[in-house]
Amino acid sequence: MKDVMRAVKVSDHVYWVGAVDWNIRDFHGYTTKRGSTYNAYLVLAEKPTLIDTVKSPFREEMLARVGSVMDPRDISVIVSNHTEMDHTGALPEVIRYIDPDRVYASPTGVKALSEHFSFDREIIAVKDGESIGLGNMDLACWETRMLHWPDSMFSYLAKDKLLFSQDAFGMHLATSARFDDEIEPAILDYEAATYYANILLPYSPQVLKLLDRVGGLGVEFRIVAPDHGPVWRKDIGGIIDSYGRWAAQEPTKKAVVVYATMWHSTESMARALSEGLIDKGITVKLMSMEAVHRSDVAYEVLDAGILAVGSPTLNNNIFPSMADVLTYLKGLRPRNLVGAAFGSYGWSGESVKQLETYLADMKVELPCEGLRIKHVPDSSSLKQCYDLGGLLADRLLERV
Repeated sequence: MKDVMRAVKVSDHVYWVGAVDWNIRDFHGYTTKRGSTYNAYLVLAEKPTLIDTVKSPFREEMLARVGSVMDPRDISVIVSNHTEMDHTGALPEVIRYIDPDRVYASPTGVKALSEHFSFDREIIAVKDGESIGLGNMDLACWETRMLHWPDSMFSYLAKDKLLFSQDAFGMHLATSARFDDEIEPAILDYEAATYYANILLPYSPQVLKLLDRVGGLGVEFRIVAPDHGPVWRKDIGGIIDSYGRWAAQEPTKKAVVVYATMWHSTESMARALSEGLIDKGITVKLMSMEAVHRSDVAYEVLDAGILAVGSPTLNNNIFPSMADVLTYLKGLRPRNLVGAAFGSYGWSGESVKQLETYLADMKVELPCEGLRIKHVPDSSSLKQCYDLGGLLADRLLERV
C-alpha cells in the first residue's frame, strides 16, 4: 500500500493523509449513501505533527499516505481533536509504531482516551486557548465542548490560516476529490445539511455560541479542514453561514408529513392532509416510512415549519417504523415546529395519543387534537384531514 497511496497537499505546510471509506452505509443509525472519509492531517513543522488519526481498519492506508511525504516514525507530535473511534481507532497502534515525543488532547479528551484505550504513556492536556509549540510554528487550541462530544477541540495553524475543525463543517462523502471546489455544490449542500441534521442538530445552541466566539477571535480562515468530507478552501463563508441558519432553526413554509400504513387508510389521510397544506401555499414533503430512512426524515425536518405524523394502531401501539423515526427525531431535538398527529384504527386506536406524546416531548406546538379515523376514511373523513392541513398551515403562516 505504501507505494500507491499518496498524501494530498492542502496548504504550504499541511497534507491530507486520511482514508476514504467507499462502502460504509450506516453511521450509528444514519444512512451514509455516499460513504465517508476519515481525515487526518500532517503538519510539516520543525516538529512534524499528525492531527487526528483514522478508523482502525484504515491505519495502514493513513501511514502509507504519510509515508509518501516522510517517514512516519519522524513524527514528533500527535494531536487528538476528537476521541470518537472513527478518529482514534488507529491511535494506539500509531502511537506504538511512531513513538512520538508528545500526544495532546483537550482535558476532557485525555480522560476520554484513557476510558477508550490503555496507554503506557502520558497524554498531555492542552487547555482552552493554549497553544502547542511545533518549533517554527504554533497550533492554537480551543475547546468546542459538545460539538459533538464533550472532548471536542478545534486547532488552528496560524502560519497557514488553517482551522482543523474535527467533526464540525464536515459531511459523510467518499469521493476522489479532496476540496469543496472540486465537488458539485448541490452535493455539498445536501450532504452538509444531512450531516448537520443527523449529528449536530441537538447541539445547535452550542453551535451558535461557537460561531459567535470564532467570529470574535479576530483570526482569518483561508482553509477549514474537517475530519469528514472535503476540505473547505473556496466557500468557507457559505458553510459557516449555513451552520448559523441551521442552528437558528427558523421555520420555513415547508411541511414534513411522515406516516406508516398497513392497508393504505393512514396513507389516504396523509395525502388529504398534504393537499390542505399545499392549497395554503406550503411546500410539502410526504414521506412513507416504507420508502425512506429515519435520517432522510431528519434532513427534511431541518428547515421545516410543520411536522405532521401518522400511524395506524398495531397491537395497541404505533407502528414500529414510526416508533423508530420519532425516537430518533426526539433525540435530535428539532425546534420551532407546529404539528399534529393522525391515524386510522380498527378497534382500540391508541396510536394518535402516543404520537402526540412524542410530539409534545419534542416541544412541537399542537394547535388541535389529533385526528383518528376508524377503518377506511370516507369523503367526509378525508375532508377533515384536508382541513387539518389548512389549520396547520394557518398556524405556521402566523409565525413566518
